[in-house]
Amino acid sequence: MTDATAQIQDTITKNDVVLFMKGTKSMPQCGFSSRVAGVLNYMGVEFSDVNVLADEGVRQGIKDFSDWPTIPQLYVKGEFVGGCDIITEMTLSGELDTLFEQNGVGFDKDAADKIRESNA
Repeated sequence: MTDATAQIQDTITKNDVVLFMKGTKSMPQCGFSSRVAGVLNYMGVEFSDVNVLADEGVRQGIKDFSDWPTIPQLYVKGEFVGGCDIITEMTLSGELDTLFEQNGVGFDKDAADKIRESNA
């Protein structure tokens, strides 16, 4: 196991919700990362952000770890959920709400409903 793999495993084990992204949740550095972080922030989800631009080993390591080629990547309770398109679809369909509810992750249901209303 590489150092990056061990670091990734440790991060997703110790945090209920983790977003591997370009930039940080307060300052995303790409549009896709900004979209997912924006959804999570708006819904009031407490999540750990990992800036893949700060460490090339983690940047490539997360792609290898998940066998998913793009960033951002969202993990909930240690499980890979998906990237920007998947999270967007899950948000709009209500599947993300269900995932959070099933895993005991706190979020603002009214905010989630507002996202769906504004995208209807």
